[in-house]
Amino acid sequence: MSFPQNRLRRLRTSPAMRRLVHQTRIDVDDLVYPLFVKDGAGLVEPIKSMPGCSRFSPDTLVTEANDVASLGIPAVLLFGSTSKKDKTGSAAWDEDGSVQQAVKAIKKAVPQLVVITDVCLCSYTDTGHCGIVKDDRIDNDETCHLLAKIALSHAQAGADIVAPSDMMDGRIEFIREALEKNAFHETAIMSYSAKFASAFYGPFRDAADSTPAFGDRKSYQLDPANDRQAMNQISLDIEQGADIVMVKPALPFLDIIYRARQRFDVPIAAYNVSGEYMMINSAADTGSLERDAAIMETLCSIKRAGADIIITYFAKSAAKLLT
Repeated sequence: MSFPQNRLRRLRTSPAMRRLVHQTRIDVDDLVYPLFVKDGAGLVEPIKSMPGCSRFSPDTLVTEANDVASLGIPAVLLFGSTSKKDKTGSAAWDEDGSVQQAVKAIKKAVPQLVVITDVCLCSYTDTGHCGIVKDDRIDNDETCHLLAKIALSHAQAGADIVAPSDMMDGRIEFIREALEKNAFHETAIMSYSAKFASAFYGPFRDAADSTPAFGDRKSYQLDPANDRQAMNQISLDIEQGADIVMVKPALPFLDIIYRARQRFDVPIAAYNVSGEYMMINSAADTGSLERDAAIMETLCSIKRAGADIIITYFAKSAAKLLT
């Protein structure tokens, strides 16, 4: 019996050989670590729905930020929450708000760390929605004005990148204009451009206290079935001034990441969201899979699909594994 001339297993014969021909490489430089900050002082509250993650007050967040930087992770993404919820989410642009305080504290203590801030209203409105509610509908344009105020307050606090996650039409243009008018020419925008109305956000909504009081977010987040609409959304955000675009969630939408990479030349971020995080943790806790291997395989799939930046609650674990 004759064998083919090409035996692909020749390149799999040893760990060193496999390293030599490794095609997709995960680097700590690819990673962003999400952090939750809330009003108060001296707080470190473990999040029951997301073991391994905590809510911090601005002062205690500095210790966590130092830990992140010490692992070589280049950036953090801050999510704020407050007990001072109202109709317009006014605490979101308070110069003394939790996110604004946290940005100032991190930039003072860990200046080398890139600080990204989530720009949205869902954790600040009494409705839990990402926009202003009028007659049971989201007022898109009024919301855009408020999102620009939030983004500007974050830039004034020292944020390097603002990241609108609301999915209102035209909000990138509103935010870019507000930043430019106030001379924040170097503040970048990372747009949640292809953010889908996904079933994988549950643990996050508990962590950020952002569950809608009524209805859902399907009128403004993308339908998971609509790939062409996602490309259109990304294109519009780039035209309006987005410097980085994001696909969220990552794993159910690897095809969207791939298509975006083939079509657009801007950096592409992908968010390995809370539900994806908990699927691996829950399965690992029962012994159904090996946690570290599953983490790295997951991140590799996101990078292989075309993401330049991976936002993940596994960032610290991955950084340790990579060293």
